Amino acid sequence: MKNYLPNTQCLIDCCFVLSLALLISTTVAAAEAPRVLPAGRLPNDCRLGKLKDLNGYFPFKPCSTPQAWTERCRRLRRQLRLAMGLWPMPTKTPANAVVHDKVDRDDYTVEKVFLESFPGHFVTGNLYRPKGRTGAGPGVLCPHGHWANGRFYDAGEEKVKQEIAAGAERFEVGGRYPIQARCVQLARMGCTVFHWDMVGYADSRQLPHGSSPREDMNTAENWGYGSPQAEARLQNPMGLQTYNSIRTLDWFSQLPEVDPKRIAVTGASGGGTQTFILCAIDTRPAVAFPAVMVSTAMQGGCTCENAPYLRVGTGNIEIAALISPRPLGMTAARDWTQEIMTKGLPELKQHYKMLGVEDLVMARAFLQFGHNYNSVSRQVMYHWLNKHLKLGLAEPIVEKDYLPLSKAEMSVWDDDHPKPPGGKDYERSLLKWITEDSQRQLVALLPRDPAGLKQYREVVGGAVDVMIGRRVPPPGAVKCISRKQQDAGSWQLSKLLLRYEAKGEELPAVLFEPKKWNKRLVIWIDKTGKQGLFDASGTPKPAIGKLLSAGTAVVGVDLLGQGEFTADGKPLAKASMNLGDKNRWAGKACYTYGYNYPLFSKRVHDILSVISFARDWCPAPEQIDLVGLAGAGHWVAAARAQADGLVNRAVIDTAGFRFANLAAIDAPDFLPGGAKYLDLPGILALSAPHPLCLTGEGDTPPPVVTAAYKAAGKPGNLVVKENPSEETVIEWLLR
Repeated sequence: MKNYLPNTQCLIDCCFVLSLALLISTTVAAAEAPRVLPAGRLPNDCRLGKLKDLNGYFPFKPCSTPQAWTERCRRLRRQLRLAMGLWPMPTKTPANAVVHDKVDRDDYTVEKVFLESFPGHFVTGNLYRPKGRTGAGPGVLCPHGHWANGRFYDAGEEKVKQEIAAGAERFEVGGRYPIQARCVQLARMGCTVFHWDMVGYADSRQLPHGSSPREDMNTAENWGYGSPQAEARLQNPMGLQTYNSIRTLDWFSQLPEVDPKRIAVTGASGGGTQTFILCAIDTRPAVAFPAVMVSTAMQGGCTCENAPYLRVGTGNIEIAALISPRPLGMTAARDWTQEIMTKGLPELKQHYKMLGVEDLVMARAFLQFGHNYNSVSRQVMYHWLNKHLKLGLAEPIVEKDYLPLSKAEMSVWDDDHPKPPGGKDYERSLLKWITEDSQRQLVALLPRDPAGLKQYREVVGGAVDVMIGRRVPPPGAVKCISRKQQDAGSWQLSKLLLRYEAKGEELPAVLFEPKKWNKRLVIWIDKTGKQGLFDASGTPKPAIGKLLSAGTAVVGVDLLGQGEFTADGKPLAKASMNLGDKNRWAGKACYTYGYNYPLFSKRVHDILSVISFARDWCPAPEQIDLVGLAGAGHWVAAARAQADGLVNRAVIDTAGFRFANLAAIDAPDFLPGGAKYLDLPGILALSAPHPLCLTGEGDTPPPVVTAAYKAAGKPGNLVVKENPSEETVIEWLLR
C-alpha cells in the first residue's frame, strides 16, 4: 500500500503531462489562450455601447401588487439614501436654530432663520407665519431651484412685462418676485411656510453650488467635494443638499404652530428635485407638489441633482412614485416635462390605482409657457394643497398683490448675526467631520454575536448590494450558446460563449473538464481574463493542472474589459466616462455613475453570471468554489458577498488592495462608496461563515473579517496565509 499510492499519483501526473502535450500540439497556438470568437470580433454585449446619461429615456413600469411594491420601495429608498451618503444617516446634532428680526405685514409676518444641519454648517431662510391662527396648523416647505440668487430672485422689469403679456403672471410684484409670491400666498391661506436656500445661493455661501474637480482638493487627506476621495465615500453636493432638507424638516415639524402630520413640500425645477427626493426618502411630509421637474426625459442637469447610483435602474417617475400613497401633484411646461401627460402620468395613475388611491396623483401641463413656477402653475398648487392639507378655503383661490421683501429684509446675516466661515478650509473640515462620523458608526457595527452580524449585513451588506446591484441570475438565465470541445486525453477543453439574454451580456469562457469528474467546479478569475489560466507557452498553468489531476473542473472567463472584450486583448487601463457635456460633465463622477454601474461592479456581474452558469450545468456540480489571485481578489470578494451561499470555498488574494487608494474616478476598479463601508475588508467580512482562504493581508486578517467569522460561530472557516504559492492555496481548496 505504501508503494501503490505514490505510483498511482505518478501515473495520473504522467497522463496529465501527455494530455498537455497533445493539447499543445493539436489545439493551442503558442503563447496565447484559445479564442472563443473569431479574431477581430467583440462579444455581442450591450455594455460595449454608449453609456446612459441624464438625457436618456426613463420609463416607469408599475408593480402589479402592493406586496411587490413594498419590496421595491424598500430597495429603492435604500438605493437613494446610499447614493447621497445617507446610509446610514449621519448622526443628527442639535440644530441650534436662531429666529430673528420679524417683518410685519397686514396678514402675515416674516422672520430670518439659520440652523445647523451639520455642526457649523448652516441652513438659511425665511419663516412666514400667518396672523390670527391659533394652535398647530398646516405647514409648507419651499425649496427653490436654480433661479439667480435663489431666495433673493428678482426677474426684472422687462421680464415681468413679458410674463404679464403672456398670461403667466397677474401682478408686477408677483411676477418680479415669484419665489416670494408663493410663500406669501400660502401664508395668507393659513400655512406656516419656510423658504430656504440651496447651497451656494443667497445667504448659504459657505460652499459654492455643486462641485468641480479641483487639484488642490484632491488629496489623500482633507479632501473636498468632487474629488475621488469624496466620491469613494459617497460625499456629494446632492447628499449635502438633501440632508439640509431633512434637518430643515426636523426643525420645522417641531415648531409649536406646525402640525407635523399636515406638512407639504413644493418647489420647481431644482427645487422640484429637492421636493420629490425629500418626500421619496422621508415619509413625514403629507403632500408633495414638485413643479416642472418630474419626467421620463432629462433627469436634472446639476451636480446638486445627481449622485452615483441614484438613477441606475430607475428614474424620476419611479422616484416620485415613492411618495405614494400620499398625494402627489405636478405641473409641466414646454421643457423636458412636456410629455408628462402621456409618458409618466398614466403609469403613476396605474400605480396609485394599484394602491387604491388613483385620485391622489395629478399633473397639469401648460405647454404655452417655458420652464417656470408662474402664477398659472402656482394656482394649481394652491388648490392641491387646499384640498389635501384640508385648509377648507373657498375656491377658486386667487393670488393677491403684496409688498415684497427687500434683500436686507430677507438676509439672515448682520452685525449681530455674522456670516459663518466658508471656503476651502471649511469645506475640508466639513467632509472630515462627515468621514469621521461615518467611520465611527460603521466601526460600531463590527459584529460580536449573530444579532450583530445580522445588523452588519443589513447595513454594510445592504450597501454592497446597491453598489454591485445584482445577485446570481435566476436558474436558466445564463445559457451557453456556443461550445467547441477539444479532447486532451484524461480531460477536455471547451470554448464557451455564455449569454445572459435578459441583460444583453455575453462572456467568452473556457472550461477544463476532467473525464473522471469529482463533481467539484472551480471558477478561476484572473486580472487578465481567461488567458491568465495559461502560461507563456499557451499551456494550462500548474495550478490548473493540479486541480484537473484531482478531478476538479475549472472555468476561466473574460470579464468586461478583458481579453476578447478589447481589441488588443489587454485589460482596459481606464473606465469609460460620460463626456456628453464636456464643460459640465468632465471629471464628475455623478454624470457617469449616477446612471451606469462602475466597471468594477460590471465585472462582478460577470462573475455572478458564471456562478449561475456553473450552478445550472448538467450534470450539476455538488460544489462550486471561487478563486481570485494576484490582482483579482477584490472582484471575487464582492462576488462572494453577493452569491447567496452558492460558493462553497473561496481563495482571495487581496494584494493589499483598497478602494481608498485609487486617485482617479476613471480607474478601472474605482467604486463610488467603496472606501466608505470599511473598504475591501468590509466586503470580505460578508463571506462569513463560508470557508475563506485569505492572502495579501499579511499574517493577520482585518479585524472586521475576524469579528464576522467569530460572530457567525465559524472562526475556523477563516484561514490566513502570508505569501503562499498557488499550489499551497490549491491544497487548501481541495481539502
